[in-house]
Amino acid sequence: MKNTHVPTDVSHKRIPVAILGATGAVGQRMVQLLENHPWFEIAALTGSERTIGRPYGELVRWMLDSEPLAPIAQMVVQPSDTPLDVAIALSALPTDAAREFEPLWAHRVAVCSNASAYRMAPDVPLLIPEVNPEHLALIDYQRKQRDWGGCLITNPNCASIGITLALKPLHRAFGIKKIHVATLQAISGAGYPGVASLDIIDNIIPNIANGGEEDKIERETRKLLGTVVDHKEIHDASMTISAQVTRVPVIDGHTALLSIGFEQQPTVEQVIATLEGFQAPESVRKLPSAPARPIIVRHEADRPQPRRDRAAGNGMSASVGRVRPCPLLDVRMVALSHNTIRGAAGGALLNAELLVATGVVS
Repeated sequence: MKNTHVPTDVSHKRIPVAILGATGAVGQRMVQLLENHPWFEIAALTGSERTIGRPYGELVRWMLDSEPLAPIAQMVVQPSDTPLDVAIALSALPTDAAREFEPLWAHRVAVCSNASAYRMAPDVPLLIPEVNPEHLALIDYQRKQRDWGGCLITNPNCASIGITLALKPLHRAFGIKKIHVATLQAISGAGYPGVASLDIIDNIIPNIANGGEEDKIERETRKLLGTVVDHKEIHDASMTISAQVTRVPVIDGHTALLSIGFEQQPTVEQVIATLEGFQAPESVRKLPSAPARPIIVRHEADRPQPRRDRAAGNGMSASVGRVRPCPLLDVRMVALSHNTIRGAAGGALLNAELLVATGVVS
């Protein structure tokens, strides 16, 4: 796909964007991230039947630090089942609603979804721009198969995205055979109202989404690190992944404890150098939401930590530390990423920016 020059001067007319499911936790974060965006402007907000026809600021239970800007607060919430005249729809819809409504929008516009409904569909790109931008090659095939004028792309599960960012340069350099990962996932990943306080305070819950979270990490990571074949399918990476997940009393920031077995066993020094040298592809580096350093390696003995490191790269970088030998596999490490920014709203926004930069949306 061709690269397209995109004006970054805010005096130019910006691209209209709808936020689907704007009242929830991820939708609110999308609203926040789009304020003063150089390419995009919020043209519509959608919600459930309870919210339709009411001003956004009157009905939203705002959970972030700063209030929505007045023009956004005054916008009337629209129904999610009726596509509007926009170029891009950022979807924060719940899974069942996404399964029903996202194809309606994709028939006309580019949908960048945070929902899990279509992540594993064979013709739907599951995308992290720094990891697998070449998977956008599926879009032409998707449009032909589904008779869509728009398209649908997805970002991964909020835990998968930080894990895969850390794995990408290592898989490319040394080949990964086996991974064991245990996660410590923040309560904001459960949305609002989320986990009851009497369940999570002074506690760790060793199950998320009735075990579905572990399956997502295992399957999505292989797809993300897979290879496009004939511009119409993805061959998953042939690695074995075993995931265990927990919910912990942290507000934001998912931590992953990784043990990795390689085809070509590297030294710890080689692993650190590979992580520190990782850069996004040229087409991604200058996107407005792209962090200057996708991976930040911490050399302290007790980092990364959610409270200190989740905001790295404006919440878009993965922080990696405690890289050391593993007596069971080859190398072990700790990876951390912000689950509602990089793992959700910011991930979808970066995908939308890539669609514009590659000419899929103009």
